[in-house]
Amino acid sequence: MYYLHNTEREELAMALVGGFVVPHPPLIIPQIGKGQEQKIQATIDAYHAVSKSIADIKPDTIVIVTPHSVAYADYIHISPGSSARGDFSMFGSPHVQIDVEYDQECVGHLESLSEQQGIPAGTDGERDPRLDHGSMIPLYFINLYYHNYKAVRVSISGLPLLTHYRFGKLVAQAAEAAGKRVVIVASGDLSHRLTEDGPYGFAKEGPVFDQKVTEALKAGDWQQLLGFNETFCHSAAECGLRSFIILGGALDGKVIQPQLLSYEGPFGVGYAVAAFQVTENGKGQEHEQDASESSGEDEYVKLARMSLEHYVRNRRHLPRPDGLSEGLLRNRAGVFVSLHIGDQLRGCMGTIGPTTKCVADEIIRNAVCAGMEDPRFTPVREEELPHLIYSVEVLGEAEPVQSKDQLDPKRYGVIVTAGGRRGLLLPNLDGIDTVEEQLRIACLKAGISPHERYQIDRFEVVRHT
Repeated sequence: MYYLHNTEREELAMALVGGFVVPHPPLIIPQIGKGQEQKIQATIDAYHAVSKSIADIKPDTIVIVTPHSVAYADYIHISPGSSARGDFSMFGSPHVQIDVEYDQECVGHLESLSEQQGIPAGTDGERDPRLDHGSMIPLYFINLYYHNYKAVRVSISGLPLLTHYRFGKLVAQAAEAAGKRVVIVASGDLSHRLTEDGPYGFAKEGPVFDQKVTEALKAGDWQQLLGFNETFCHSAAECGLRSFIILGGALDGKVIQPQLLSYEGPFGVGYAVAAFQVTENGKGQEHEQDASESSGEDEYVKLARMSLEHYVRNRRHLPRPDGLSEGLLRNRAGVFVSLHIGDQLRGCMGTIGPTTKCVADEIIRNAVCAGMEDPRFTPVREEELPHLIYSVEVLGEAEPVQSKDQLDPKRYGVIVTAGGRRGLLLPNLDGIDTVEEQLRIACLKAGISPHERYQIDRFEVVRHT
């Protein structure tokens, strides 16, 4: 039995007041399933609980995020117009129809905010106005209990996960700008590769993906979802991750009560239902910052984080803090600072040898360089700061080698030099398992051709994470 606790609930200000994760298997509709839906009874029960909860909230607007509307590689599509209709013809039930009236005011705010924030999103490029099944299945259940609402239909895109999270934050801002009570429903299945007889067969990543997602939904841990590797997600054949991340962005900065209502996968596809009741608006941001500045962090990593965050927020370098250890203050060395969001590199810059008075100063300067000056990336934005993962490599003294036998890509980094050209590669990097590959990449970075003679130096690092 599933029950969403709403007794003695304070009325929230006109804003985003709740969020839900739901799947969209067509056979959950009785006219389509024709009895097969009984195999996912837990999902059906949870769907009814969600719909009753939405009826209790009485939102003015329901934002539906679906993976099956218009999808572009570099643009988040918002459905235009005043209304839309769809049916389940492609699943053999054309008589089951869904009609919605769109909230054009909310759409206008969302489109305007996206333009202001530089997020490629809007109402351009609609190819088919009909509702998709990723939208209709949630609306089918909601309509059993509640009708007095307008809708906003949003698709996903091939843009990075963090862009979808940033867009989700704009959904909440649009709700506030419109002065309406809004709930967001993230429609999406989990892995389609749970069993050999499933739609895409079995992959070991499938069950792992579902376990990680359900753990994150149960805890309301959007950081874990943002950290997923795209290759891993592709191997798991998922469809809902970006929908869930838009929901997470919409709930950013809010105090929520997460509840995983159900999970099952009898047809080789994972179906999760989760609810996120907003209990208070505007109180969650400080918690997010506290988590990013955890007192348990290695002091080298903490200093790098403090440096970049200070620069992004104040546009000036961090003064050297008091209370640093002797190792940071007395030693001099080259330092590299690397930034990641999940498994994706977000910046890496450093110095081969010492250029400042101490390692602390080297970290302070190079953390800013990694975040703001790496030519491969745009400068880090303030909204990205809570999601950055830092590592700091302090380089040992370099020593020349006479033979490749003296190298080990897991233990030693390399410096290659030819004339005035110099290239460095850190040790123990993912995907670099041989000396030949390590030297090839180092030479490529230095602009040294494979047939030139060059000097090789090796060095060890102390890595702080």
